[in-house]
Amino acid sequence: MTAPALNLAALSRVPEHLRPPVDPRELRPRIVHFGLGAFHRAHQARYTENAACRSGEPWGIAAVAPRSDGTAAELRAQDCLYSLTELRPAHTVTRVSGAVVEALGMRPAAARLDALLTAPDVSVLTLTITEKGYHRRADTGALDTAAPAIAADLAAAADPAALTTVIGRIAAGLAARMRAGGAPVTVVSCDNMAANGAALGRVVRDFVAAAPWPDRQAVLDWMAASVAFPSTIVDRIVPATTEADRQAARAALGVHDALPVVGEPYRQWVLEDAFAGPRPPWQLDGALFVPDVGPYQLTKLRLLNGCHSALAHLGAAAGLTTVADAMATGWGERLVRSLCAEVAPTLPAGGPDPAGYADDLVERFGNPGVRHLLRQIGSDGSLKIPERWLDALRTLRAGSTATPVLELALAAWANATRLTDDGGQLFGTTDPAAPALGRCWQDGRGPEDTVRRLLGTLGAADLADDAGLVGAVAARLPALRAGRIEI
Repeated sequence: MTAPALNLAALSRVPEHLRPPVDPRELRPRIVHFGLGAFHRAHQARYTENAACRSGEPWGIAAVAPRSDGTAAELRAQDCLYSLTELRPAHTVTRVSGAVVEALGMRPAAARLDALLTAPDVSVLTLTITEKGYHRRADTGALDTAAPAIAADLAAAADPAALTTVIGRIAAGLAARMRAGGAPVTVVSCDNMAANGAALGRVVRDFVAAAPWPDRQAVLDWMAASVAFPSTIVDRIVPATTEADRQAARAALGVHDALPVVGEPYRQWVLEDAFAGPRPPWQLDGALFVPDVGPYQLTKLRLLNGCHSALAHLGAAAGLTTVADAMATGWGERLVRSLCAEVAPTLPAGGPDPAGYADDLVERFGNPGVRHLLRQIGSDGSLKIPERWLDALRTLRAGSTATPVLELALAAWANATRLTDDGGQLFGTTDPAAPALGRCWQDGRGPEDTVRRLLGTLGAADLADDAGLVGAVAARLPALRAGRIEI
């Protein structure tokens, strides 16, 4: 028997405790979100829905798909309802979400988007467009006005319907808002970048400054007084939805959801408390508003992301596939706790307790319901580990503090940079620096020389000159090549 499609008419078929906690028909579009992907629907939308329920305030989201109207059209066909399944270790929990009240394609719905971006009731814009969507120059962080998409948007800035980048569309929307009376608004980056608020504010202002609008200086002056760009930290593992996930959601709900999302139970949202106007009371659902997100950012980077990379490279050497596989070994939990303890002295005050954070990581990473691939996490290592490991390593070694766990992690990464006969990396990871890393093995005169060359390729000449570090890393390589993890 075919299950009915999920929509408002079919909501009565869903068990009452699995329906949205607030009637979606009572919500209004007071947030515009760019980036209609799984992460937003599993993270910010859930916080918004629960905040609306607990406060009685009608905070709804108009979600915008920047590139294609396909997902937005599918969501509209379901009256913007979708299900979120939490992948708990022993079971799953599925619930319909109703925080999204409009789903728009950025270009096809340009007129409606114009109306939303200038409406006084819309006081928050949010984004999940990934770092590449910001079109920043790597050397300065400024907007790359020479990037083809940005250059095209600047040339078409007088026609919002022609704009293809989110940065251009937000800049044009803010300009229109100023011209319509200028109600204050806050633009919130939810992308995984350090100082994401400052980064977003920089590129939006750069776009306005380069746009051919006669009143661009007036727009910039108004932005300085009426637009805020707070920094944030977002955290929730949201793996790709599988067919098994779709079937499980259907079985739980009794209706067919074409756009289900899944995520781990854990979620975190830390926001700089610097808003220009009204905002949802996200704190009612556990979000943290703090003066400075920096300590939280560094904790996530060095503990969560640092442990993820270590598990990825060590797990690959041991022939494993997922993070949960690595945590199920005799060394996985010990690695996470030891690395967190080793790095904790490098973290600033004002952030999460490192020991408690390590407890959370052990529980999260060990969840067998979340299939997080080591190959995926280990890819792009040359871009990831400088931020995740090397700055902490420098701080510790400058204080003559022992760094055995970071040395082991570095050795595992070095081991993984060896090339196979077909030119790929040893364990199936990808990396833009793979050819250069491979040459370090070909040209190196012994293990220590190879390690020095690898560190040099990362731009870490200071660490390459640290003979004690290089020797300790090189000494770990034989065991790793044999698949032995020795912590």
